[in-house]
Amino acid sequence: MTPQPCPLPSRDRTGLVVIDVQEKLVPFLDRKEHFLATIEFLVRTVRLLELPVLVTEQYPKGLGPTEAVVREWLTDSPRVEKITFSACGEPAFEEALGRLGIVEPILCGIEAHICVLQTALDLLGSGRVVYLASDAVASRHAHDREAGVETARRAGAVVTTAETVAFGLFERAGSEEFKAMQKLVRQKDEALARTLPLR
Repeated sequence: MTPQPCPLPSRDRTGLVVIDVQEKLVPFLDRKEHFLATIEFLVRTVRLLELPVLVTEQYPKGLGPTEAVVREWLTDSPRVEKITFSACGEPAFEEALGRLGIVEPILCGIEAHICVLQTALDLLGSGRVVYLASDAVASRHAHDREAGVETARRAGAVVTTAETVAFGLFERAGSEEFKAMQKLVRQKDEALARTLPLR
């Protein structure tokens, strides 16, 4: 019987993969402000713990670089350019995962039903445990995002949220790093509140 993946990632095996959060794609996303606030929180939390982060960019000559609000926190993270929808189709991606020691990746990015999904499926197919931060993935249309997340879940990905990942990685309160993460949670919540319609 195949062992079930742990519902929470462990620091010594995981890292963040930021998929195609690019300047010419972001403006067309459904709930883009919510997505950007959440993905910024996730990136900053992972960096706080000094865990590896790997960035992909789909045809950056046409779709532009990584969005500035995210790129600000990724200045020293390796980037892999690709033209395949699955990042696994680019040999440099697999090489980077190995070099960074990312055995059980946490996926975030766009689009949930295309590049994120195909990357998740290929990673699962290679025998890896894959965590999908469902509130840190986006598509142009809500139904596409929902379908992408559900397809990944059915294929075996551990579908979770940015906060679940963050608190799972910390495990306990009290450290200075945890206090810094709590501040990031508050900043995220304030940003999300600004995206809500006035009642």
